[in-house]
Amino acid sequence: MMYTPDANRYAKMTYRRCGSSGLRLPAVSLGLWHNFGSVDVYENARAMAHTAFDAGITHYDLANNYGPEPGSAEITFGRILQQDLRQHRDELIISSKAGYLMWPGPYGEWGSRKNLIASCDQSLKRLGLDYVDIFYHHRPDPETPLEESMLALDQIVKSGKALYAGISNYPAELTARASKILMELGTPCLIHQPKYSMFERWVEKDLL
Repeated sequence: MMYTPDANRYAKMTYRRCGSSGLRLPAVSLGLWHNFGSVDVYENARAMAHTAFDAGITHYDLANNYGPEPGSAEITFGRILQQDLRQHRDELIISSKAGYLMWPGPYGEWGSRKNLIASCDQSLKRLGLDYVDIFYHHRPDPETPLEESMLALDQIVKSGKALYAGISNYPAELTARASKILMELGTPCLIHQPKYSMFERWVEKDLL
């Protein structure tokens, strides 16, 4: 069945500027951590994506390890894009992340330049896209120099594979350092996605 978006979708949502950037994000985003994996029913995932867009939700948030199985949420959303949303690509903010385990061996997780750039390339292939709007480092790497991880994000943006760089699950001190490095590189940190839940609390020492 052909999908036709609600013509009044943008009257239903509030959009807020992200930091000092030119980007405005919807007050509510759709995260694809659950319900979009290979174990889930595709038509349900497709219906959720449609409902979100009809409500003016333009930000679809993914990560390379979302599933289960890892990678399958990107494959599912790539299929939805191709089937229903391809002509609306320029209305969408599509984000992905890398940092958690995706393949065996020493380069399959964390924050090396090799892992982050390879992960971005793999995500683009699964999504069927030339670029994502935001690419995040999903978690800090205690063994890789922070400068290396930020240089990888800088390279991903400057190569055109992402429009903006972000970080996720970084404690405050590392957030400040990462932001400073990216600013000096000329690729400002657009956004930080921390863990924030009334049901689950963590402290910075857990990530150090």
